Amino acid sequence: MITPHLTHEQRILALARKRPLLRARDLAERGLPTMTLTRLVTAGQLQRVARGVYSLPQSSISAHRSLAEVAIRVPRGVVCLLSALRFHEIGTQAPFEVWLAIPQTMPAPQLAQPALRVVRMSGAALSEGIETVEVDGVSVPVFSPAKTVADCFKYRNKIGLDVALEALSDAWRKRRVTMDELWHYATIDRVHNVMRPYVEALGA
Repeated sequence: MITPHLTHEQRILALARKRPLLRARDLAERGLPTMTLTRLVTAGQLQRVARGVYSLPQSSISAHRSLAEVAIRVPRGVVCLLSALRFHEIGTQAPFEVWLAIPQTMPAPQLAQPALRVVRMSGAALSEGIETVEVDGVSVPVFSPAKTVADCFKYRNKIGLDVALEALSDAWRKRRVTMDELWHYATIDRVHNVMRPYVEALGA
């Protein structure tokens, strides 16, 4: 049986079915014309969810879709602080912005949507404790629970000490962190002395 030749539109829609979030560059990598995306959007067969990012109109949207959108558009960023807490289901924070750690020298990303809250980090504070998770077919770097708890203490002036204490208590209660992990990342973030009384109280 001879397989019929697929049109550009058919090939793009087939790719969109495999990737909940389709990037314009995904097409370029496969030699497909990106201008076809405009025709598919006009025809209602694709929807533009962000600049250079598309999805099928009927595709299901995960609770963390905004993290995937940001990861596509800011590949050097790492989901951090309140957004990382929300992803790991630690504490009660429900941020309307995506909190993102970026290198010190990197220009701040300019995104209309989703809203971003940028935090600058460097060295081991930016490179350690990263977990890569999949959200809607996109690889998203997010700081681990223990690294996130330490970050909450480091940036307590931004988010509030009460948030940091809640994160520490809830992460410990849910067994998402170990004492060794907490001390490790507290040292990296240089908040060892700040966290000491609260961490020691956990083991009391």
